[in-house]
Amino acid sequence: MYVAAIDQGTTSTRCIVYSADGAPLGVSQEEHRQIFPKPGWVEHDASEILAKTERVVAGALDMAGIAPSRLLGLGITNQRETVVAWDRETGKPLGNAIVWQDTRTDDLCRLLGGAVGPDRFKAQTGLPLATYFSGPKVRWMLEHRPEVAAAADRGTLAVGTMDSWLVWNLTGGPSGGVHVTDVTNASRTLCMDLSKLDWSPDLCEAIGVPMGALPQIRSSSEVYGEAGGVLAGTPIAGILGDQQAALFGQACTEPGEAKNTYGTGCFMLLNTGTEPVPSEAGLLTTVAYRLGDTDTVYALEGSIAVAGSLIQWLRDNLGIIEAATDVEDLAATVADNGGAYVVPAFSGLFAPYWRDDARGVIAGLTGFVTKGHIARASLEAVAYQALDVLDAMRSDSGVELTALKVDGGMVRNELLMQFQADLLGIPVVRPAFPETTALGSAYAAGLATGLWASTEDIRDRWSEDARWEPRMATEERDGLVAGWHKAVERTYDWV
Repeated sequence: MYVAAIDQGTTSTRCIVYSADGAPLGVSQEEHRQIFPKPGWVEHDASEILAKTERVVAGALDMAGIAPSRLLGLGITNQRETVVAWDRETGKPLGNAIVWQDTRTDDLCRLLGGAVGPDRFKAQTGLPLATYFSGPKVRWMLEHRPEVAAAADRGTLAVGTMDSWLVWNLTGGPSGGVHVTDVTNASRTLCMDLSKLDWSPDLCEAIGVPMGALPQIRSSSEVYGEAGGVLAGTPIAGILGDQQAALFGQACTEPGEAKNTYGTGCFMLLNTGTEPVPSEAGLLTTVAYRLGDTDTVYALEGSIAVAGSLIQWLRDNLGIIEAATDVEDLAATVADNGGAYVVPAFSGLFAPYWRDDARGVIAGLTGFVTKGHIARASLEAVAYQALDVLDAMRSDSGVELTALKVDGGMVRNELLMQFQADLLGIPVVRPAFPETTALGSAYAAGLATGLWASTEDIRDRWSEDARWEPRMATEERDGLVAGWHKAVERTYDWV
């Protein structure tokens, strides 16, 4: 038997079919539009994503030569914090989805913080008040989209992250669709009590989110319902937010194990076990996963807004490379950054700074600096941001990591991976199967449907592909890091 995974990401949606040994047999992927109505606003067309999801599922099954009847289960992983509102009766989205990168709720978050500030709900949620999270986006929709407020008044409003939207549609939509989410996605809304693992009436009232429109919170690995259409009869049996899925796909199932995903943004998660660890260093306390009715596993997370998207910016906005893969060759034309630093605070700084007043800078420019130095400084910026997060994790957890598992599109960039190992002072390890996000949700579905028996099966299937050992002298490293922190300070108080 087989399992399939839908990986609904920020820029594309893919489906991968896996065999019982975790090997990918078929894959299909399609990009979707990025909609920018105003500066700082980022939207997606949820109907477009749904249509492309159905196409990539059919494409992956066709490539694998697998009929839906041979699928034991389906897992879903998704871009977190991106939220969509729809009408339960018509099944139609009530406007575009608001993407996690969107900053339109900046003023609202400050209003909600009041005299207490960004930490108003942190004790209950593990999160600061920031534009990143879903709850304030829902309130913005209610206040600025009359069709959303009207659906709320009628009692037909449904809101949810992209996993909820897909599951509801795949299980029937207006004809009996199941409205659910899992604990990992719910933990990113500012509306879920982290200790009770349920929606908090107090939080929902304070933020302005109608509880009746929210999905039911379930575990990350159980059968939620049966899909129709191209997946006819397949149990949907796993849901994980994308970064938690990558943690699980990397087999980081023991406390103290960590992974970093280099995608559109950059996300480092540290498994902290079955007790949430409050952060004093600017990290997020979040749910890592919950398998069925077992104890919930928590994580510390450092979320970085801009990583791979910085390389896209070099390509699309500056035009100094033709393809994202060209950045490594361009960066390799110089021996170092030439004294230049790029701090990509395009929509503020995320962890561990949480400065929504910051904006990006290129610092240390001289007449010596070339486009090669800018390319190298851009790659290095990704690694510096990961260092800031890892230092915060060490401070909060008291755990000294012995290695960092990495995944995502940028881990094929060997210059970046070597620089990352040099900065962290620990080995950086790439897995044999780099698409760990989809794999993690497939594992969740396979555990729920009996394809795999336990997390030990997951650990047995993880294998190493490449490893980078640190080799930079301490004095050089310290000098570079001091320059980075000086450049970060230049981004503050811009707006």
